[in-house]
Amino acid sequence: MAVQSPPSKSKSNAETVHSPLVTYASMISLLTLCPPFVILLWYSMTLADGSVSQTLDYLSRNGLQGFLRIWPRPTPIACKIIAIYAAFEAALQLLLPGKTVYGPISPTGHRPVYKANGVAAYLVTLVAYVALWWFGIFNPTIVYDHLGEIYSALIFGSFVFCIFLYIKGHLAPSSTDSGSSGNIIIDFYWGMELYPRIGKHFDIKVFTNCRFGMMSWAVLALTYCIKQYEENGKVADSMLVNTALMLIYVTKFFWWEAGYWNTMDIAHDRAGFYICWGCLVWVPSVYTSPGMYLVNHPVNLGTQLALTILVAGILCIYINYDCDRQRQEFRRTNGKCRVWGKAPSKIEASYTTTAGETKRSLLLTSGWWGLSRHFHYVPEILAAFFWTVPALFNHFLPYFYVMFLTILLFDRAKRDDDRCRSKYGKYWKLYCDKVPYRIIPGIY
Repeated sequence: MAVQSPPSKSKSNAETVHSPLVTYASMISLLTLCPPFVILLWYSMTLADGSVSQTLDYLSRNGLQGFLRIWPRPTPIACKIIAIYAAFEAALQLLLPGKTVYGPISPTGHRPVYKANGVAAYLVTLVAYVALWWFGIFNPTIVYDHLGEIYSALIFGSFVFCIFLYIKGHLAPSSTDSGSSGNIIIDFYWGMELYPRIGKHFDIKVFTNCRFGMMSWAVLALTYCIKQYEENGKVADSMLVNTALMLIYVTKFFWWEAGYWNTMDIAHDRAGFYICWGCLVWVPSVYTSPGMYLVNHPVNLGTQLALTILVAGILCIYINYDCDRQRQEFRRTNGKCRVWGKAPSKIEASYTTTAGETKRSLLLTSGWWGLSRHFHYVPEILAAFFWTVPALFNHFLPYFYVMFLTILLFDRAKRDDDRCRSKYGKYWKLYCDKVPYRIIPGIY
């Protein structure tokens, strides 16, 4: 059951955040259980044949001491890899040119300004990474061989980073969109600031969510592919399908990055453990786990099955992109556009800001957004299934990400509905009457 944190007690009246999935007690559990799970996932995928039962059998025989023995210690090479990668991405974020993009106006009237250079940073990163391997300067298999140490270093380093965000939120907030709930655990978990920055131009959430988290997804996908090639002298078609779909999805993300800055992750969820630690640790480890599994478990799908999975995955990624494109175009033109060849159906809604101003919004009720209020989550979940299914069904663990994503998005849909119901009142009821299903048309 979702709960709401207490209102901000600082000088800010920034929008209150909501808890996904969890009660206060569960929030503490996630703080303590997520780091060990990342290590157990890595151990199971790379050293226990992808088997949950094998890992559980080891833990039942060896207990806590056995778990501590398999936890890899952060090493200088792991820390060096992370530091170079983080510095490189930070430099690209700051130095590459890009057009100026404005985020949504916050409840306190603040409007963040971004430099949209994600596509350029993405291309530079992948070309540089492949070039380092191709010319024998750096072998990406080193990353795979030290993956456990890298995750361990990220776990501890990201905790320190979140502590820094907590202290910064108290002492030097970057905007009026900040404040304390009065509870140290909630403040650390949810964050103190909505738009934290270092200096004027370095946006912390863009770095953690996009340039470190999402970029590492693409980099690790390539790493797993290269590792399998170095080990076997070839890349199985299952790995090729997995890598291709992941890269297409991440490419779509960076192509649409400016749109992501208007989503709940950036515009409503503050920068704390939930978002920042998640993007720095959970994304590189859990989101890439199907490819991690395939490194040592190559599957020969055959041309016909491989192409079928690839085409189905690409179609899902395209529909997911087109859903977002449709809504962005609707907003950009203030409803004066064509949706599926005709004028869009819409509801004109008004709401009152915390400053007492009355604002107007248009709610799209046709196209993809007429099928359900969050239909774009359906192709996103299916895309994750299609880049996982090349692993077939010998083990359960490769499908953990699909199940986690499903829970995450269903919860996010509920949180978004709750937020919009509070914001729009009677207009949201009209919208729900017109678009009655939350995610799956005809079912939910």
